Amino acid sequence: MFRGEYKSSFVRKAITMNTILTEDMNDVMGAIHYRPAVSLIMPFEPKMSSKNRLAAALKSAVDKIEVELTENYPDEISRLVIQKLRNITRDINYSTYKKSVAIYVSPVFEKILYLDMMVNEKIIIDDSFEIRDLLYCKKQMHNYLVLILNSSQSQVYLGNEANFIRIISDAARSMRDNPSPVANFTDAAAIKEVLMDKFMRHMDHSLGIILNAYPLPLFIIGPDKVLGHFKKITRHTRSIVGCVHGNYESIAPGELKQLLQPYLADWDKVKHKALLNKIEEAADQNELACGMQDVWRDATNGKGRLLLVEKDYMYIAEHGSTDEIIYKAIEPYNKFSYIKDAVDDVIEKVLQHGGDVEFVNKELLSGYDHIALIKYY
Repeated sequence: MFRGEYKSSFVRKAITMNTILTEDMNDVMGAIHYRPAVSLIMPFEPKMSSKNRLAAALKSAVDKIEVELTENYPDEISRLVIQKLRNITRDINYSTYKKSVAIYVSPVFEKILYLDMMVNEKIIIDDSFEIRDLLYCKKQMHNYLVLILNSSQSQVYLGNEANFIRIISDAARSMRDNPSPVANFTDAAAIKEVLMDKFMRHMDHSLGIILNAYPLPLFIIGPDKVLGHFKKITRHTRSIVGCVHGNYESIAPGELKQLLQPYLADWDKVKHKALLNKIEEAADQNELACGMQDVWRDATNGKGRLLLVEKDYMYIAEHGSTDEIIYKAIEPYNKFSYIKDAVDDVIEKVLQHGGDVEFVNKELLSGYDHIALIKYY
Protein backbone atom coordinates (compact mmCIF):
# COMPACT_ATOMS: atom_id res chain seq x y z
CA MET A 1 0.00 0.00 0.00
CA PHE A 2 1.29 3.45 -0.92
CA ARG A 3 1.17 6.22 1.65
CA GLY A 4 2.32 9.59 0.32
CA GLU A 5 3.35 12.22 2.85
CA TYR A 6 4.29 15.17 0.66
CA LYS A 7 4.69 18.34 2.75
CA SER A 8 3.98 20.37 -0.35
CA SER A 9 4.50 24.05 0.38
CA PHE A 10 7.16 23.66 3.06
CA VAL A 11 9.18 21.05 1.20
CA ARG A 12 9.06 22.83 -2.12
CA LYS A 13 10.21 26.04 -0.49
CA ALA A 14 13.00 24.22 1.33
CA ILE A 15 14.49 22.47 -1.69
CA THR A 16 13.80 24.78 -4.60
CA MET A 17 16.68 24.68 -7.06
CA ASN A 18 16.20 28.21 -8.35
CA THR A 19 18.86 30.74 -7.52
CA ILE A 20 17.86 32.93 -4.58
CA LEU A 21 18.38 36.54 -5.62
CA THR A 22 17.59 39.47 -3.40
CA GLU A 23 15.72 42.51 -4.65
CA ASP A 24 19.02 44.44 -4.70
CA MET A 25 20.64 41.76 -6.83
CA ASN A 26 17.75 41.80 -9.26
CA ASP A 27 18.14 45.57 -9.55
CA VAL A 28 21.73 45.13 -10.67
CA MET A 29 20.84 42.36 -13.13
CA GLY A 30 18.00 44.43 -14.55
CA ALA A 31 20.08 47.58 -15.00
CA ILE A 32 20.23 48.97 -18.53
CA HIS A 33 23.51 48.12 -20.23
CA TYR A 34 25.33 51.39 -20.68
CA ARG A 35 29.05 52.04 -21.02
CA PRO A 36 30.98 52.47 -18.89
CA ALA A 37 29.48 50.10 -16.32
CA VAL A 38 31.81 49.95 -13.31
CA SER A 39 31.79 47.02 -10.86
CA LEU A 40 33.91 47.47 -7.76
CA ILE A 41 33.96 44.53 -5.35
CA MET A 42 36.30 44.61 -2.37
CA PRO A 43 36.80 43.49 1.24
CA PHE A 44 35.00 45.73 3.72
CA GLU A 45 34.89 44.76 7.39
CA PRO A 46 34.55 47.86 9.58
CA LYS A 47 34.54 45.67 12.69
CA MET A 48 37.95 44.27 11.79
CA SER A 49 39.74 47.27 10.24
CA SER A 50 39.95 50.97 11.07
CA LYS A 51 37.77 53.48 9.23
CA ASN A 52 40.86 55.32 7.97
CA ARG A 53 42.32 52.16 6.49
CA LEU A 54 39.08 51.22 4.74
CA ALA A 55 38.59 54.76 3.43
CA ALA A 56 42.12 54.74 2.02
CA ALA A 57 41.49 51.41 0.26
CA LEU A 58 38.26 52.73 -1.27
CA LYS A 59 39.99 55.92 -2.44
CA SER A 60 42.81 53.92 -4.02
CA ALA A 61 40.30 51.75 -5.92
CA VAL A 62 38.34 54.78 -7.14
CA ASP A 63 41.60 56.45 -8.26
CA LYS A 64 42.44 53.36 -10.36
CA ILE A 65 38.99 53.49 -11.94
CA GLU A 66 39.35 57.21 -12.66
CA VAL A 67 42.60 56.63 -14.56
CA GLU A 68 41.04 53.95 -16.76
CA LEU A 69 37.87 55.93 -17.42
CA THR A 70 39.82 59.07 -18.30
CA GLU A 71 41.97 57.15 -20.76
CA ASN A 72 39.16 55.28 -22.50
CA TYR A 73 35.93 57.32 -22.31
CA PRO A 74 34.74 60.85 -23.12
CA ASP A 75 35.43 63.44 -20.40
CA GLU A 76 31.79 64.23 -19.62
CA ILE A 77 30.82 60.57 -19.07
CA SER A 78 33.99 59.85 -17.10
CA ARG A 79 33.40 62.76 -14.75
CA LEU A 80 29.77 61.73 -14.20
CA VAL A 81 30.66 58.15 -13.24
CA ILE A 82 33.60 59.19 -11.07
CA GLN A 83 31.45 61.69 -9.20
CA LYS A 84 28.85 58.98 -8.53
CA LEU A 85 31.55 56.69 -7.21
CA ARG A 86 32.98 59.33 -4.91
CA ASN A 87 29.50 60.17 -3.55
CA ILE A 88 28.80 56.50 -2.82
CA THR A 89 32.11 55.88 -1.08
CA ARG A 90 31.75 59.10 0.92
CA ASP A 91 28.38 57.95 2.28
CA ILE A 92 29.35 54.31 2.83
CA ASN A 93 28.12 52.59 6.00
CA TYR A 94 31.00 51.99 8.41
CA SER A 95 28.67 50.40 10.98
CA THR A 96 27.89 47.31 8.93
CA TYR A 97 28.75 43.82 10.17
CA LYS A 98 29.21 42.51 6.62
CA LYS A 99 32.48 41.27 5.11
CA SER A 100 32.61 42.95 1.72
CA VAL A 101 31.00 45.57 -0.48
CA ALA A 102 29.93 45.62 -4.11
CA ILE A 103 29.45 48.98 -5.84
CA TYR A 104 27.83 49.24 -9.26
CA VAL A 105 27.81 52.52 -11.18
CA SER A 106 27.10 53.59 -14.75
CA PRO A 107 25.94 56.91 -16.24
CA VAL A 108 22.32 55.76 -15.69
CA PHE A 109 22.54 53.49 -12.62
CA GLU A 110 24.08 53.20 -9.16
CA LYS A 111 23.82 50.58 -6.42
CA ILE A 112 25.76 49.45 -3.35
CA LEU A 113 25.47 46.00 -1.75
CA TYR A 114 26.95 44.83 1.53
CA LEU A 115 27.81 41.13 1.31
CA ASP A 116 28.38 38.26 3.76
CA MET A 117 31.29 36.73 1.83
CA MET A 118 35.03 37.12 1.70
CA VAL A 119 36.32 38.57 -1.58
CA ASN A 120 39.47 39.82 -3.25
CA GLU A 121 39.40 43.31 -4.69
CA LYS A 122 38.05 43.27 -8.21
CA ILE A 123 37.41 46.10 -10.69
CA ILE A 124 35.49 45.52 -13.93
CA ILE A 125 34.71 48.24 -16.48
CA ASP A 126 32.48 47.05 -19.30
CA ASP A 127 29.00 47.57 -20.81
CA SER A 128 27.29 45.50 -18.08
CA PHE A 129 27.86 44.74 -14.41
CA GLU A 130 29.83 41.86 -12.91
CA ILE A 131 27.19 39.27 -11.98
CA ARG A 132 29.01 36.14 -10.84
CA ASP A 133 30.10 37.64 -7.53
CA LEU A 134 26.46 38.26 -6.67
CA LEU A 135 25.84 34.54 -7.06
CA TYR A 136 28.80 33.62 -4.90
CA CYS A 137 26.99 35.22 -1.98
CA LYS A 138 23.77 33.26 -2.28
CA LYS A 139 23.30 30.86 0.62
CA GLN A 140 24.34 27.35 -0.33
CA MET A 141 21.85 25.05 1.38
CA HIS A 142 23.02 21.46 1.73
CA ASN A 143 19.82 19.86 0.48
CA TYR A 144 19.65 16.18 -0.38
CA LEU A 145 17.31 13.19 -0.46
CA VAL A 146 17.62 9.99 1.57
CA LEU A 147 15.95 6.72 0.54
CA ILE A 148 15.77 4.06 3.29
CA LEU A 149 14.92 0.62 1.95
CA ASN A 150 14.26 -2.91 3.07
CA SER A 151 12.59 -5.74 1.15
CA SER A 152 9.05 -4.48 1.72
CA GLN A 153 9.21 -0.90 2.99
CA SER A 154 10.77 2.41 2.02
CA GLN A 155 10.94 5.94 3.30
CA VAL A 156 12.17 9.08 1.57
CA TYR A 157 13.48 12.02 3.57
CA LEU A 158 14.52 15.52 2.65
CA GLY A 159 17.67 16.40 4.56
CA ASN A 160 19.51 19.66 5.10
CA GLU A 161 21.69 21.30 7.76
CA ALA A 162 18.70 21.93 10.02
CA ASN A 163 16.50 18.82 9.94
CA PHE A 164 14.97 15.85 8.13
CA ILE A 165 11.45 15.79 6.75
CA ARG A 166 9.82 12.54 5.70
CA ILE A 167 8.09 13.10 2.38
CA ILE A 168 7.12 9.52 1.45
CA SER A 169 6.49 6.30 3.33
CA ASP A 170 5.74 3.26 1.18
CA ALA A 171 5.00 -0.39 1.99
CA ALA A 172 4.56 -3.47 -0.18
CA ARG A 173 1.45 -5.57 0.06
CA SER A 174 1.65 -8.44 2.53
CA MET A 175 2.15 -11.94 1.15
CA ARG A 176 -1.23 -12.75 2.68
CA ASP A 177 -2.77 -10.49 0.05
CA ASN A 178 -1.18 -12.59 -2.69
CA PRO A 179 -3.86 -14.85 -4.22
CA SER A 180 -1.37 -17.55 -5.33
CA PRO A 181 -1.20 -20.61 -3.04
CA VAL A 182 2.10 -21.31 -1.29
CA ALA A 183 2.91 -25.02 -1.71
CA ASN A 184 6.25 -25.20 0.04
CA PHE A 185 9.13 -23.12 1.41
CA THR A 186 10.80 -22.88 -2.01
CA ASP A 187 7.63 -21.47 -3.52
CA ALA A 188 7.29 -19.05 -0.60
CA ALA A 189 10.87 -17.83 -1.10
CA ALA A 190 10.30 -17.42 -4.84
CA ILE A 191 7.09 -15.49 -4.28
CA LYS A 192 8.83 -13.30 -1.71
CA GLU A 193 11.55 -12.53 -4.28
CA VAL A 194 8.92 -11.67 -6.93
CA LEU A 195 7.08 -9.41 -4.51
CA MET A 196 10.29 -7.65 -3.54
CA ASP A 197 11.14 -7.06 -7.18
CA LYS A 198 7.66 -5.72 -7.82
CA PHE A 199 7.91 -3.45 -4.81
CA MET A 200 11.34 -2.17 -5.85
CA ARG A 201 10.08 -1.26 -9.31
CA HIS A 202 7.08 0.49 -7.79
CA MET A 203 9.37 2.42 -5.45
CA ASP A 204 11.70 3.35 -8.30
CA HIS A 205 8.73 4.79 -10.19
CA SER A 206 7.79 6.91 -7.18
CA LEU A 207 11.42 7.97 -6.81
CA GLY A 208 11.42 9.16 -10.41
CA ILE A 209 8.50 11.48 -9.67
CA ILE A 210 10.31 12.91 -6.65
CA LEU A 211 13.60 13.41 -8.49
CA ASN A 212 11.85 15.05 -11.41
CA ALA A 213 10.35 17.63 -9.06
CA TYR A 214 13.36 17.91 -6.76
CA PRO A 215 16.61 17.04 -8.56
CA LEU A 216 18.84 16.69 -5.50
CA PRO A 217 21.73 14.37 -4.58
CA LEU A 218 20.39 11.02 -3.36
CA PHE A 219 21.72 8.76 -0.62
CA ILE A 220 20.34 5.22 -0.35
CA ILE A 221 20.39 3.17 2.85
CA GLY A 222 19.53 -0.52 3.30
CA PRO A 223 20.73 -4.13 3.73
CA ASP A 224 23.32 -5.39 1.25
CA LYS A 225 20.93 -7.73 -0.59
CA VAL A 226 18.21 -5.08 -0.89
CA LEU A 227 20.57 -2.38 -2.16
CA GLY A 228 22.10 -4.82 -4.63
CA HIS A 229 18.66 -5.67 -6.01
CA PHE A 230 17.62 -2.02 -6.14
CA LYS A 231 20.76 -0.96 -8.00
CA LYS A 232 20.04 -3.58 -10.68
CA ILE A 233 16.54 -2.31 -11.42
CA THR A 234 16.68 1.45 -10.73
CA ARG A 235 16.55 3.94 -13.58
CA HIS A 236 18.05 6.65 -11.37
CA THR A 237 21.59 5.44 -10.81
CA ARG A 238 23.01 8.83 -11.76
CA SER A 239 21.17 10.54 -8.92
CA ILE A 240 22.84 8.32 -6.31
CA VAL A 241 25.85 9.93 -4.64
CA GLY A 242 26.32 7.54 -1.73
CA CYS A 243 25.23 4.19 -0.27
CA VAL A 244 25.05 3.15 3.39
CA HIS A 245 24.76 -0.58 4.03
CA GLY A 246 22.74 -1.86 6.99
CA ASN A 247 19.23 -2.21 8.31
CA TYR A 248 18.14 1.24 9.50
CA GLU A 249 14.38 1.12 8.89
CA SER A 250 13.60 2.35 12.43
CA ILE A 251 16.32 4.98 12.64
CA ALA A 252 15.38 8.34 14.19
CA PRO A 253 16.03 11.58 12.24
CA GLY A 254 18.78 12.66 14.65
CA GLU A 255 20.56 9.34 14.24
CA LEU A 256 20.09 9.51 10.49
CA LYS A 257 21.98 12.79 10.32
CA GLN A 258 24.80 11.30 12.38
CA LEU A 259 24.90 8.23 10.13
CA LEU A 260 25.32 10.38 7.01
CA GLN A 261 27.80 12.83 8.52
CA PRO A 262 30.94 11.14 7.08
CA TYR A 263 29.40 11.45 3.60
CA LEU A 264 28.29 15.07 4.10
CA ALA A 265 31.55 16.36 5.60
CA ASP A 266 32.89 17.25 2.14
CA TRP A 267 29.78 18.80 0.65
CA ASP A 268 31.60 20.10 -2.44
CA LYS A 269 32.46 16.50 -3.34
CA VAL A 270 28.81 15.47 -2.97
CA LYS A 271 27.56 18.42 -5.00
CA HIS A 272 30.12 18.04 -7.76
CA LYS A 273 29.40 14.33 -8.15
CA ALA A 274 25.69 15.09 -8.47
CA LEU A 275 26.32 17.84 -11.03
CA LEU A 276 28.61 15.67 -13.15
CA ASN A 277 25.91 12.99 -13.11
CA LYS A 278 23.42 15.58 -14.38
CA ILE A 279 25.79 16.52 -17.19
CA GLU A 280 26.16 12.89 -18.28
CA GLU A 281 22.39 12.40 -18.22
CA ALA A 282 21.82 15.55 -20.28
CA ALA A 283 24.48 14.43 -22.78
CA ASP A 284 22.71 11.07 -23.16
CA GLN A 285 19.48 12.93 -23.94
CA ASN A 286 21.18 15.30 -26.38
CA GLU A 287 20.36 18.26 -24.15
CA LEU A 288 23.86 19.49 -23.30
CA ALA A 289 25.86 22.39 -24.73
CA CYS A 290 29.60 22.55 -24.03
CA GLY A 291 32.14 25.27 -24.69
CA MET A 292 31.57 28.99 -24.68
CA GLN A 293 30.27 29.42 -28.22
CA ASP A 294 27.60 26.71 -28.03
CA VAL A 295 26.60 27.73 -24.49
CA TRP A 296 26.28 31.37 -25.60
CA ARG A 297 24.04 30.40 -28.53
CA ASP A 298 21.63 28.29 -26.46
CA ALA A 299 21.58 30.72 -23.52
CA THR A 300 20.77 33.59 -25.89
CA ASN A 301 17.85 31.55 -27.23
CA GLY A 302 16.48 30.99 -23.72
CA LYS A 303 17.26 27.26 -23.57
CA GLY A 304 19.36 27.25 -20.40
CA ARG A 305 17.99 25.23 -17.47
CA LEU A 306 21.24 24.86 -15.51
CA LEU A 307 24.57 26.51 -16.26
CA LEU A 308 27.71 24.95 -14.78
CA VAL A 309 30.91 26.96 -14.90
CA GLU A 310 34.30 26.69 -13.27
CA LYS A 311 35.06 29.36 -10.69
CA ASP A 312 37.19 32.19 -12.09
CA TYR A 313 36.76 30.97 -15.69
CA MET A 314 36.67 33.95 -18.04
CA TYR A 315 36.24 34.22 -21.81
CA ILE A 316 37.17 37.36 -23.74
CA ALA A 317 34.99 37.44 -26.87
CA GLU A 318 33.97 39.41 -29.92
CA HIS A 319 30.45 39.66 -31.31
CA GLY A 320 29.64 37.72 -34.46
CA SER A 321 27.20 38.49 -37.25
CA THR A 322 24.16 37.88 -35.00
CA ASP A 323 23.44 38.16 -31.26
CA GLU A 324 23.76 34.40 -30.78
CA ILE A 325 27.27 34.19 -32.25
CA ILE A 326 30.52 35.09 -30.52
CA TYR A 327 34.17 34.33 -31.18
CA LYS A 328 37.20 34.18 -28.93
CA ALA A 329 38.79 37.61 -29.08
CA ILE A 330 42.35 37.95 -30.35
CA GLU A 331 44.64 40.74 -29.20
CA PRO A 332 44.75 43.62 -29.83
CA TYR A 333 41.08 43.92 -28.80
CA ASN A 334 38.69 46.48 -30.17
CA LYS A 335 37.87 48.23 -26.90
CA PHE A 336 34.45 49.36 -28.17
CA SER A 337 33.14 46.02 -29.45
CA TYR A 338 34.73 43.19 -27.52
CA ILE A 339 33.15 41.44 -24.53
CA LYS A 340 35.52 41.54 -21.54
CA ASP A 341 33.93 38.44 -19.97
CA ALA A 342 31.30 36.54 -21.94
CA VAL A 343 30.79 34.16 -19.00
CA ASP A 344 29.27 36.95 -16.95
CA ASP A 345 26.86 37.78 -19.79
CA VAL A 346 25.87 34.12 -20.16
CA ILE A 347 25.14 33.90 -16.43
CA GLU A 348 22.79 36.85 -16.75
CA LYS A 349 21.06 35.37 -19.82
CA VAL A 350 20.42 32.06 -18.04
CA LEU A 351 19.05 33.73 -14.91
CA GLN A 352 16.80 36.08 -16.87
CA HIS A 353 15.22 33.10 -18.66
CA GLY A 354 14.46 31.31 -15.38
CA GLY A 355 17.50 29.01 -15.28
CA ASP A 356 19.98 28.41 -12.48
CA VAL A 357 23.76 28.66 -12.16
CA GLU A 358 26.24 26.51 -10.26
CA PHE A 359 29.97 27.17 -9.85
CA VAL A 360 32.38 24.23 -9.59
CA ASN A 361 36.06 23.86 -8.82
CA LYS A 362 38.73 24.61 -11.39
CA GLU A 363 39.32 21.85 -13.97
CA LEU A 364 36.25 19.87 -12.90
CA LEU A 365 34.72 20.66 -16.29
CA SER A 366 37.95 20.33 -18.29
CA GLY A 367 36.31 17.62 -20.39
CA TYR A 368 33.52 20.07 -21.28
CA ASP A 369 35.71 23.07 -22.18
CA HIS A 370 35.22 24.58 -18.68
CA ILE A 371 31.55 25.51 -19.14
CA ALA A 372 28.40 23.48 -19.80
CA LEU A 373 24.70 24.22 -20.18
CA ILE A 374 21.96 21.71 -19.44
CA LYS A 375 19.01 22.68 -21.60
CA TYR A 376 15.28 22.48 -20.96
CA TYR A 377 13.72 19.17 -21.98
